[in-house]
Amino acid sequence: MLTAEEKKAICTAYKRLLHITRDLLNPDDIHNIRDVFRYASETTDICQYKATRFTSLLHSVQVSTIVADEIGLGRSSIIAAFLYDIIQSANIPTDVIKEKFGEGTVAICEGLVKVRQLYGKQSAVENDNFRKLLFTFAKDVRVILIILADRLNIMRHMKAYDVDSQKSISSEVGYLYAPLAHRMGLYGIKSEMEDLSMKYTNREVYDTIARKLNETKKSREEYIEAFIFPLRKALNDMGLKFEMKGRTKTISSIYNKLKKKNVDIESIYDLFAIRIIIDCDLKDEKAECWRAYSVVTDMYKPNPARLKDWISVPKSNGYESLHITVFGPGRRWVEVQIRTKRMDEVAEKGFAAHWKYKGIKTEENMELWLANIREVLENPELNGVDFIEDFKLNLYDKEVFAFTPKGDLRRLAKGATILDFAFDIHTNVGRHCTGAIVNDKNVSLRYVLQNGDTVEILTSPHQEPKQDWMNYVSTSRAKTKLRQALREQTFRQAEIGKELLDRRLKNWKLTLDDATQRLLMKEYGYKDINVFFSAVGEEKITATEIKEFIDRQNKERESPNAAKTTSVENFKPVAENDKAKEKQGSVLILDKGLTDIDFSLAHCCNPIYGDPVFAFVSATGGVKIHRIGCHNEPEMRRKFGYRIIDAKWSGEDGVAMPVMLHVSGNDDIGIMSNISQLFSTEKDAKLRNINVDSTEGGFDGTITILVNNASILDAIVKKIRGVKGVHKVERLETK
Repeated sequence: MLTAEEKKAICTAYKRLLHITRDLLNPDDIHNIRDVFRYASETTDICQYKATRFTSLLHSVQVSTIVADEIGLGRSSIIAAFLYDIIQSANIPTDVIKEKFGEGTVAICEGLVKVRQLYGKQSAVENDNFRKLLFTFAKDVRVILIILADRLNIMRHMKAYDVDSQKSISSEVGYLYAPLAHRMGLYGIKSEMEDLSMKYTNREVYDTIARKLNETKKSREEYIEAFIFPLRKALNDMGLKFEMKGRTKTISSIYNKLKKKNVDIESIYDLFAIRIIIDCDLKDEKAECWRAYSVVTDMYKPNPARLKDWISVPKSNGYESLHITVFGPGRRWVEVQIRTKRMDEVAEKGFAAHWKYKGIKTEENMELWLANIREVLENPELNGVDFIEDFKLNLYDKEVFAFTPKGDLRRLAKGATILDFAFDIHTNVGRHCTGAIVNDKNVSLRYVLQNGDTVEILTSPHQEPKQDWMNYVSTSRAKTKLRQALREQTFRQAEIGKELLDRRLKNWKLTLDDATQRLLMKEYGYKDINVFFSAVGEEKITATEIKEFIDRQNKERESPNAAKTTSVENFKPVAENDKAKEKQGSVLILDKGLTDIDFSLAHCCNPIYGDPVFAFVSATGGVKIHRIGCHNEPEMRRKFGYRIIDAKWSGEDGVAMPVMLHVSGNDDIGIMSNISQLFSTEKDAKLRNINVDSTEGGFDGTITILVNNASILDAIVKKIRGVKGVHKVERLETK
């Protein structure tokens, strides 16, 4: 039974929900909701506890309130958010809900019930039901938004859970749902999720930053007031209708900046941003924002390199705003965000807010994203770990904008290459791509796109996809299409190889039975029959070698002893309940070409040839190679230690791979030129990209280079450190 305090909390929350939805829910809706509640009460205990100190009913009311107030969804979504938990608990027939609330509400409720059933006792990320979960998401965008509200409310009441659940749920929200909220344009929810996730997964650092922010709150507020006072007067004199406020950045964003720059919080100046929100008609939005921009830049000196114009070209999640960084009082850099009232609502409520404004084309962006998600879902080749990684690629934060020769705009994830661009245009364009002309210059498949590039893809009917192309693509779409092309190519070559082998063996009056075939695959390190026959067709394995093997088998009548060091195809993933039987000392050998073997390099840490590495084997046998020290290693060892095996490189060299370096130092004249010149005489490394931001008297940026192995990388890092004015050079894990 509920306590008096719990009843009071539910009543208070319910009254608030009714107040917020007074213009959305009519009296019949409220009456029908009470009927459903009354029916459920007679059949089950809908106020049952969920191993927490707050009830199912209170949670439903709070989630509905978030859906209505913070996301801005309509009638069907609000009712579904309120009732789906009760419907599932009381097993209420679909016909009852359809009769009272309509088909729209039923469809959302069914999706939400499926999601709840998939969770069970495990988190979504840790089990194979995650693909089904995403299928439900992709069918109706409102299901995603309500689930985000559900996760947010759980995070807000995390104190009701035990310590283990706090860490598990918070890790999942930070890993998956915060990026998902960002992709949906829900910046307020995304920021709160990140902060709450950090609070329960990295409490010590969270408390330290929170304490320091609180200690400097007074001086920060005084500085903000001094900054905006003259601006407010100038904007008023211009006749603009606006609201201006200072906003302290979130604890998680400050922590990420501390990690990136490797400095103390006292060294970071941009702990806050100034936001100017203009009230104007839709047709005047751009003009009014640029008028405000002129006032700000007339008063404070801007940094042109830090201008971000998301008004002319909005982000793919609908975000629109002008971001500028200016030199304010006390010689401090200050970020100023200029947007309209509509843009601000979109930034807080994401795509849901767009539906209120006619004539704003945003549904296309959402449908394009959902189409990309469906593409990943339909790839049966991906195992659970790879699937989640590919899905997260669709939640990219930073974008790059490039143009076709006809002027069509293409949006891709930052770090996308020519090959990504080609597959984005069409699968066949990607398959036959030989390079491109970018801004009237010939470039290779590896070229990383920059904002504003005009790209003409070059193709040839004789070009075929290659295995090493997997190292040159970064977007989920390109990876999916390339895997499919390589699979088809392997199948065609396998048919040729099988026909060739059958003909030769028939001439020798030999047969290849299933048992001998399995032994052959084990001998040559293949676990896929098509890949094996493809190797025969390419004469990597000759018919004569196979004949000799069959002859030996006929004589020996037994398989040879397994070697201590094994290839990845011989490795059998150890079932979780067989951990005690796992062999110790097995080593996965990685060859130079990285071909014919079902493994790839992890994007989270970007290992290169020569790095100390380990292999993570999925339940289906797919393998990801990680650097030892990868930030994901502790979590993988904790949850999936039985799937990790030692690995090492064979030979002396590998394929050229991109590596990102973080470089900082004094902003001296010519320092970038001095760093660039290092590569003009460097035979073993190529400069791919430099991206630098100037700060007060210093610079901070990233350099992307192509190197063949870790020894060359170490030598390059040493040379860069030797450039006068460079203070720090370190390797970054992610792209």
